[in-house]
Amino acid sequence: MDAAAATATAAASSLVAPTARPRAVLLPLSVPRGGLPGRARGSLLAVRCAHPRAPPPPPPSPLPRAASEDDQHGPAHPRLRLRRLAEEFRALPSDADRARRLLSLAAALPRLPEADRAPGNRVMGCVARVWLVARFDAAGRMRFAADSDSELSRGYCACLVAALDGARPEEVLAVGPADLAPLGATRSRASTWHNVLVGMQKRARAAIAAREGRPPGEPFPSLVIGRDGEVRAQGSYAEAQAMFLSPDEPKISELVNALVEKKIGVVAHFYMDPEVQGILTAAKKQWPHIHISDSLVMADSAVKMAEAGCDYITVLGVDFMSENVRAILDQAGFNKVGVYRMSSEQIGCSLADAASSSEYTHFLSEASKSHPSLHVIYINTSLETKAHAHELVPTITCTSSNVVATILQAFSQIPDINVWYGPDSYMGANIADLFQRMATMSDEEIAAIHPDHNRKSIGSLLPRLHYYQDGNCIVHDMFGHEVVEKIKEQYCDAFLTAHFEVPGEMFSLAMEAKTRGMGVVGSTQNILDFIKNHLKGALDRNVDEHLQFVLGTESGMITSIVAAVRELFDLYNSQERANIEVEIVFPVSSDAVSNTSVKGSHQLGSSVASGLDNLTVVPGVSSGEGCSIHGGCASCPYMKMNSLESLLKVCHRLPDKNNKLSAYQANRFNVKTPLGKSVAEVGCEPILHMRHFQATKRLPNKLVRQVIRGSEE
Repeated sequence: MDAAAATATAAASSLVAPTARPRAVLLPLSVPRGGLPGRARGSLLAVRCAHPRAPPPPPPSPLPRAASEDDQHGPAHPRLRLRRLAEEFRALPSDADRARRLLSLAAALPRLPEADRAPGNRVMGCVARVWLVARFDAAGRMRFAADSDSELSRGYCACLVAALDGARPEEVLAVGPADLAPLGATRSRASTWHNVLVGMQKRARAAIAAREGRPPGEPFPSLVIGRDGEVRAQGSYAEAQAMFLSPDEPKISELVNALVEKKIGVVAHFYMDPEVQGILTAAKKQWPHIHISDSLVMADSAVKMAEAGCDYITVLGVDFMSENVRAILDQAGFNKVGVYRMSSEQIGCSLADAASSSEYTHFLSEASKSHPSLHVIYINTSLETKAHAHELVPTITCTSSNVVATILQAFSQIPDINVWYGPDSYMGANIADLFQRMATMSDEEIAAIHPDHNRKSIGSLLPRLHYYQDGNCIVHDMFGHEVVEKIKEQYCDAFLTAHFEVPGEMFSLAMEAKTRGMGVVGSTQNILDFIKNHLKGALDRNVDEHLQFVLGTESGMITSIVAAVRELFDLYNSQERANIEVEIVFPVSSDAVSNTSVKGSHQLGSSVASGLDNLTVVPGVSSGEGCSIHGGCASCPYMKMNSLESLLKVCHRLPDKNNKLSAYQANRFNVKTPLGKSVAEVGCEPILHMRHFQATKRLPNKLVRQVIRGSEE
């Protein structure tokens, strides 16, 4: 057996599971609403009897007829044709026979002309290279052709072309993953099956729009990073993001000189202003004590900088981040290391503010009445909030990357526990949605996520999971219905990234893409790793490729993404270079406003008149930020209060002998909790509980005792 046949045989074992007993193979009786066209002479696939000892099948037959060629009564519906195809494979007596049939379909599939095997026709996310072309014929039907450099993938393409070629666009859109499941597409090469289908459906939507006279929608703005590291901006919003990707050399030198002379470390969040990130990324090559990350790692990095001899830490983020850095440094014994914020005004956060509200306190009060209870609080909250919460209900912090594991471990480790998550309502709803999806998975699939759980345990925990329903991040609120519909229409075949905080529609879209190997849902670091891993795969294949990623989180991440992409391109620079590009798409709402007010005021409480209502504008928004009058910003306006000018100002004034930077110092909590304990001490404990969980994968014994006995311990 040659290599292609061996590979096909292995795949065929899960293509369609063979039956153990002889049985008549019958067409299913269920039909879609409106009925299906009748089956007559010349139908797609023959019906035969399945038996393990049946005689060898006849020689491979040609490619099944397209839907438009079925019979005089009209074409069969694509879903029926897929079922018939599944019946044919099921009827074959062995995996080897199914493999030969798959390869015969591949051999019968016409090769695409070289001109059609172009990057623009590539289907992203497939194991092998796959090309798809489509047209809308005069009879109002879709005509598809596909090809691949893998015989196995060609066989899968042949099946889909046979089922969907000649179908009406609406019929193509009616086909879903469930229709592919009888062919084993949930187990074997699912990415090829599903991604080719998604590509066909994208072209069907475009055909419907053309038929109805609807012009193509304007694309989202994007940045394209070429193999030479050059960046092309497409759209004004992208141009605003790209402006500072090549930072000003004198400013880099000015910053580095100040940092080196005064031993200043810098920790910054991924959502920082592009100008600041561009300067910091370049400065890090000359001064190692600069770190850009998500909020969890910022405090850890500050401790390492203090251990390396830094006398000051500047924090570029919102206020709860600088508070956490201050508290963790104090816990580590670095009380004398100064910690400075980048504004004399409050740098707020819509999510952290939600957790400090009276409504959230009421949420915790309800939790305290339900014993035993554990409060899982998102790390993006203030230290004071964590302290007050911990005194009401035993509390552990979490991040978007470990929240699912934390909750599953709590349910596993403490019988009959109630888990209360907050304050991000979107993330809470997404966690509940994820667990509901898990309840339909097999025990083996669930065990791969958490070894102590199965369908029964997941089902039992659902009623005991509670989440706060009135808190959200102003950035991730942007990814609502309008953005989701446009992604479905124009970017359904792109890689889709989404932060765990996005609204449910965006979450569901990303989860569906994840099943096809085309999506990720998680933290900012998860998103960055996803992009890097797919780029590494393309560089290893070393063929011309255009990788398109929809960025479902704050646009400030683009600086770190571009830096990582350029670094990988440089790493692979010695090989013969294929033309590989990475495109980052910003899904910005079309109703985004470009100015904070008619007079250009950027102060807290300023407002701008709109045709709908008076919009209260948060501080920091400037032209091109992409904030929507219906809620949400593509870039965080609070984060943008951290400017390069502020960073240089703080650096030049250190050491602060005249106390002129007192308003810039991070809060050190000397106040007491309602129970008379230190806010800093009690507020740090949930963070330490999380660190223990990250290190051991178990909740600490102290926290378990607190949950079982209540918060008095």
